[in-house]
Amino acid sequence: MVEALRGDRRGPAPDGAVTLLDRTFDRFSLAALRRDLSECGAANGLVDLALANFVLAVNEIVTNAVRFAGGHGDLLLWRDQDSLWCRVVDDGPGVPERYLHRSPPPKPGHIGSHGLWLARHICESVQIESDRTSGTRVLLRYPLPDAGR
Repeated sequence: MVEALRGDRRGPAPDGAVTLLDRTFDRFSLAALRRDLSECGAANGLVDLALANFVLAVNEIVTNAVRFAGGHGDLLLWRDQDSLWCRVVDDGPGVPERYLHRSPPPKPGHIGSHGLWLARHICESVQIESDRTSGTRVLLRYPLPDAGR
């Protein structure tokens, strides 16, 4: 799925994947986006804590785009086999280098700086491509429950 970060940064889901959401978002649409994410997660088998964690991880990334990258972005959510994939794209100044490959744990009592750390702990994978000229692309992979359990 690394190809979902490359090429056309706002292109469609990879071949064979089922697109679930394709949205532009800003601070005024975050609540509706969380509701749509929750509905999509539930429709694909997520319940209880798994559903809450999925929505939390995606919300942290889109909130970062709103706060630090110009106030808006694009989200594409798709299902491919046993995972939900979410690509968030913005046109901001890029993620600081120190956060691209790891996120330090949040300091007790500190408000903010939890988004990437949470997403990396919740999702199966988090891939980031970022630079000052073309913004940031974040690809989250969230596993769906095993139907055989």
